[in-house]
Amino acid sequence: MRVPILMPQLGESIAEATIKAINVQQGDSVTADQDIIEVETEKAVMEVTAPCEGCVVEISAKENISYPVGTVLGYLEITNEKAEQVAAAQPNLKETSISETEQTAQDDPPASANNLKQPSNPVSHSGNTEVTPTIPGLPVPAKAKGATYISPRLRARMQELGLNAADLAGIAGSGAAGRVTVEDFEAFMGALEEKKTTAASSMRIAVADSMRRSWTRPLATVGTPVSLDKLLSHRSTCDPKPGPTLYAVRALALALAENTANAGQLIGNQIVHPEAIDIGFAVEVDDGVLVPVIRDVDKKPLRDLTQQYASLVEAANKRRLPKEASTPPGIATVTNFGSFGIVWATPIPLPEQNLVLGLGHGRQKPQWDNESSTWIPVIEAEMTLSFDHRILDGGGAGRLLWRVAELLQSPEDL
Repeated sequence: MRVPILMPQLGESIAEATIKAINVQQGDSVTADQDIIEVETEKAVMEVTAPCEGCVVEISAKENISYPVGTVLGYLEITNEKAEQVAAAQPNLKETSISETEQTAQDDPPASANNLKQPSNPVSHSGNTEVTPTIPGLPVPAKAKGATYISPRLRARMQELGLNAADLAGIAGSGAAGRVTVEDFEAFMGALEEKKTTAASSMRIAVADSMRRSWTRPLATVGTPVSLDKLLSHRSTCDPKPGPTLYAVRALALALAENTANAGQLIGNQIVHPEAIDIGFAVEVDDGVLVPVIRDVDKKPLRDLTQQYASLVEAANKRRLPKEASTPPGIATVTNFGSFGIVWATPIPLPEQNLVLGLGHGRQKPQWDNESSTWIPVIEAEMTLSFDHRILDGGGAGRLLWRVAELLQSPEDL
């Protein structure tokens, strides 16, 4: 009996993944939970495992192609007994035929290699376009004027090519009230053929999509200077030594535990509080950023987090995050942009979060000491908090940030 190998649900916010490597061939025998296909998401490189023991009879998926969750990637030949076990373990998993998801992928470039999905009837930019230009002077509907207005016909053309409104930012509109016309759009697309382009990786495309979704909310940022002298002094006594980012992760977790509504989600007319204080931290990788998550940070002292933090950084650098470190996502993220020498930044919260804490580059500054009545040198960094203004006002965000800064002045208690 044949059973499908399905693209699994790799995370709450992950709808698809890109095939990076197929590690089995037709005729290979596999064991239950054996890694057989390597896939990449916006969070990490993960493995698709065999649902049970069997023999590979078909692999329909192709490398460098993205497939939605539930897509059939291939088939195993198994016994009837094994088939019953699989059916009992996955009773409600929806299957999608590879022909449904790869109908265009077989003929078109993969999303990871080209961000533009080719239309079924492509338009030649070297000759006459197949789209009739917009009628000059066509009025723009009231309350929809300006370059931000996209006509239904232009929107349909953009969807055909797999583009969104952000991709039109570089087009100068010649239509009424400065709107972009179909003619403007086709001229812009034609000009791209003469320019140097680089294929965006699946990681970069996923990050771009995440940032677009984040900017659908009213975001704001507050900041405050914070002294790092006590933190650095405490760090020098530790073995192993926790990084400044981990101090900030722990301090943020303790501050949020005092009022979990600060990290809540606005659903309708209610703020839904988080069930646990899980905090992520940003790690730069090739062509993107991964955010490993530490669970229940408020319940674990700093000394017990140091080794786990180091292991997650190593796993992220290898793009091999364990599933429990990325799914579900944390309630907030800490990013140490100071490691790049940056003093101030306005990080953007992930779509599923409403908070991101940023730590800037530490610099030596003079500070007046009342006891000695003289100036003394201190190491100071700017700390920022970007937040969803629907959840927090400036005052609330400022108090939360001040509390984090206060906790960092007692690193021995973290």
